[in-house]
Amino acid sequence: MTTTIYHNPDCGTSRNTLAMIRNAGIEPSVIDYLQNPPSRDQLKAMIADAGLAVRAAIREKSTPFDALGLANPSLSDDQLLDAMLAHPILINRLFVITPVGTRLCRPSEVVLYILPETHKGAFAKEDGEQVLDAGGKRLV
Repeated sequence: MTTTIYHNPDCGTSRNTLAMIRNAGIEPSVIDYLQNPPSRDQLKAMIADAGLAVRAAIREKSTPFDALGLANPSLSDDQLLDAMLAHPILINRLFVITPVGTRLCRPSEVVLYILPETHKGAFAKEDGEQVLDAGGKRLV
């Protein structure tokens, strides 16, 4: 199963999502999107495939969102995409693409909806929250 994760190794949600993918027996293509952001076309496709509006794909917390005036409702999708491409930290994390679909995996367990049921047993997130039982079945 070809799987791609747009990953930020400093983010716990991103690390948890990557670990859940690997727990399903999948070694994904890992793209550090802060160092290697998607192209405009890739970003537009990910947002659309995830069923999101462009504004819903923008990260506000710990970003230049306010300084850039991105809360302004008159900004077009193209202007928002321009800002996201100029400042990849504005791309809400994290996107995962599988043959089943594309999701913005916040919270991390959203990834379970686009992975096969091939989990290798129990899984708990970094904070200890149990997500899969010993048989690899979802608890959330």
